[in-house]
Amino acid sequence: MTLHHSRTLRTGFVATLRDVVRDKGVLMLLFAAPLFYAFFYPWFFGPEVVTRVPVAVIDQDHSALSRTIQRLALANPRIEVKAVASDERAAQAAMSRGEIEGYLLLPDTLKANVARGMPALVTIVSNGAYPIISKAVQYGLAEAVGAASAGIEIRQREAKGQSPRQASETRTPVDFQAIALFNATEGYGSFIVPAVALLIMHQTLLMGVGMLVATWVEQRAVQASPMVWIGRWLAFLVPGLVSGLFYFGWIFWLYGYPRAGNVAGSLVFLVLYLSAIVTLGSLVGLWCRDRERVLQVILFSTLPLVFLAGFSWPSEALPTALQYLRWLIPTSPRSSSTAAPRRRCASAEAARRNTPSDRRAFSRSGVLGWVRPGSLEPG
Repeated sequence: MTLHHSRTLRTGFVATLRDVVRDKGVLMLLFAAPLFYAFFYPWFFGPEVVTRVPVAVIDQDHSALSRTIQRLALANPRIEVKAVASDERAAQAAMSRGEIEGYLLLPDTLKANVARGMPALVTIVSNGAYPIISKAVQYGLAEAVGAASAGIEIRQREAKGQSPRQASETRTPVDFQAIALFNATEGYGSFIVPAVALLIMHQTLLMGVGMLVATWVEQRAVQASPMVWIGRWLAFLVPGLVSGLFYFGWIFWLYGYPRAGNVAGSLVFLVLYLSAIVTLGSLVGLWCRDRERVLQVILFSTLPLVFLAGFSWPSEALPTALQYLRWLIPTSPRSSSTAAPRRRCASAEAARRNTPSDRRAFSRSGVLGWVRPGSLEPG
């Protein structure tokens, strides 16, 4: 690189940063918005898991067994037994009023069927309109019933002459241990916030870059030599890198999200991801030619991006056409590839397998960005 090229690049870099600072709208998008969302969005998911969901127990049996199930339900942290009654219609009315999210029905034949050695059926009703709450209700009540059932089976085996240890071992000859990798707490916040953080970085940087480039178009200041455009491109990377390092290096640590499995890999992915966004943002600004229209176009795309990114719904379950379309968007390869280097057990090979996705996203945006006529001058 000649001295002239070096000075030209530096001129574009400094001038772009100066324009960012002077433009309050762009400055808020590139710096204030990521800072606000970094604390605001994780706040909702602080508890990580749903606990103490209000439920009721409908006891129509009134036996020692039904009372045992009630005590086990009271001790379960997933649910909170708000009422014990014998009328199922009262529980249904309470669900309609939103006072409880589900109930357990213990029929009047419960103890009698168990005593005769016949299957005893209990019913769990939950509010399916809220899947996470419904899951907590079903798991909590099922665990209470399962614990009571296990106690009955062990006592029956002991009555046949087995020792307590033998009864416990023969009841479950093959045991298992469930271990959650990469999200040890199985928390919803640990799952959703890192993925949404990438979308926040994508949209704020895309809007900021697009608005400033469109402003240059309005002011007839967009045409420049390739070296000036490279300086502009590098300047746009600065706020993205600040936001990325802030999220990955401190916010994830602050909230205890999975992180730091492969620092070098995360930095490589971050640079490629931001490069694709900056290039695409420049393209959007050149095409829209109006800063307000940039906001309209990008805001309109936010919700489709959420579904195409692959974290709210498995990408494999998308229609075939959308599976191909999603790879044109930087958030899609990044949402899947960013998980690998952040996982504590991720290998270098796992990270390398995802790197081409980010490179392709950058290349596609770059090719599209150069086809906009009149934005560059040879120099």
